[in-house]
Amino acid sequence: MRVFRVLALIIAGFASVAVAQQSDMSNEAIADRIKAIGKVNVAGAEAASAAASGPRSGEEVYNAACMACHATGALNAPKPGDAAAWEPRIAQGMDVLMDHAINGFNAMPPRGTCGNCSDDEIKAAIDYMIEGI
Repeated sequence: MRVFRVLALIIAGFASVAVAQQSDMSNEAIADRIKAIGKVNVAGAEAASAAASGPRSGEEVYNAACMACHATGALNAPKPGDAAAWEPRIAQGMDVLMDHAINGFNAMPPRGTCGNCSDDEIKAAIDYMIEGI
């Protein structure tokens, strides 16, 4: 019997502590108890906030989304200013360049890696890469 009394006292003690901790049901206390303990960093979030402030320049889009492949020539991506690589593409016309950039072509995914770029921003990035050719 003594074991049951001790056990009952322990359970009652835990219950009273739990009730005391949860007794503050104000909105602020609830918000404090359920607040996030960390932050998720979503790829491209900076670009999304930049888009909210207005259209990005071709250079900004290139640096944020195109550079990884086009600066290195990965998967045969034409490098900015490389006339030999760009001239056959330019010869097809801007409509074809835009179609390939927006819808994807060969190894390039749709919109490159800039899923939140507008068509105008994609065009600005193309113009930036072919500038001077």
